Amino acid sequence: MMPVTPQYLSWKGNGFSLPLQDRVLIMGVLNVTPDSFSDGGRFVKRETAIARAEEIQSEGADILDLGGESSRPGSTPVSEEEELSRILPVLRAVVKRVTIPISMDTTKAAIARQCLELGACIINDISALRDDPCMASVVADAGAGMILMHRQGEPLTMQNDPCYTDVVREIGDFLQTRLQFAVAAGIAAERIVLDPGIGFGKRIEHNLEILKKLSVFHELGRPIAVGPSRKGFLGSLLGRDVAEREWGTAATVAAAVLQGAHIVRVHAVAQMKEVACVSWAIRQATVSACVPKGGT
Repeated sequence: MMPVTPQYLSWKGNGFSLPLQDRVLIMGVLNVTPDSFSDGGRFVKRETAIARAEEIQSEGADILDLGGESSRPGSTPVSEEEELSRILPVLRAVVKRVTIPISMDTTKAAIARQCLELGACIINDISALRDDPCMASVVADAGAGMILMHRQGEPLTMQNDPCYTDVVREIGDFLQTRLQFAVAAGIAAERIVLDPGIGFGKRIEHNLEILKKLSVFHELGRPIAVGPSRKGFLGSLLGRDVAEREWGTAATVAAAVLQGAHIVRVHAVAQMKEVACVSWAIRQATVSACVPKGGT
């Protein structure tokens, strides 16, 4: 039996409204960093980043997720000034070039504030509002969408020795606590999405357990986002470099959708949109809205 997935009409915030009933949403990744694990250095030039943003939209993404600080295992934080210098020139141009909602992948409140003022409308905080005490009020005041993600430890050391007694239960407890914190800080619950944090302080077996039991997180009462794209555990399983992990990523996207994920965060937008589309059709046992009609 397929897991029963809660039915949410949409995910809304100031400046966006995304449907959640007729398809899985695709969040396309754009990292304007020199050291991200997957595409570090490819989009550091403003013109190249803008072109990729337009391409992400044309490939069918529902959300553009823009980041200026790598959070790969072993990475160190960059200054607020450095992060702003990377993302603001790109954001200023991209808000005029794309019509899909723009999410900012940042843990810094000052950066979130400036980006929301420029036209971004979602904050994707991998610290779940823990790294910056001002972040919650920035998001609340802007009426922005919010993604709260689980992360054990800090990016520099999070993969050194991640340890859990019951990984799914512990992540669920964490996300429930952070959800309650966010709501108490003034962020409306209907604006919040939860992410179990594949690859952020997890061993291979932890990531597999999360994907296997993803439907458990529906008990938290909010839509679920998953970001397995090209992650290191796929490289370990398959013996593949980052550029050769799309087939493995496709398997994780399919598994996540069949377990009831509402949003998948990916690099290869066009390919993973098709994977998500077919997986949705299987999950719903009906023709998917995102494929041409008339097939048999």
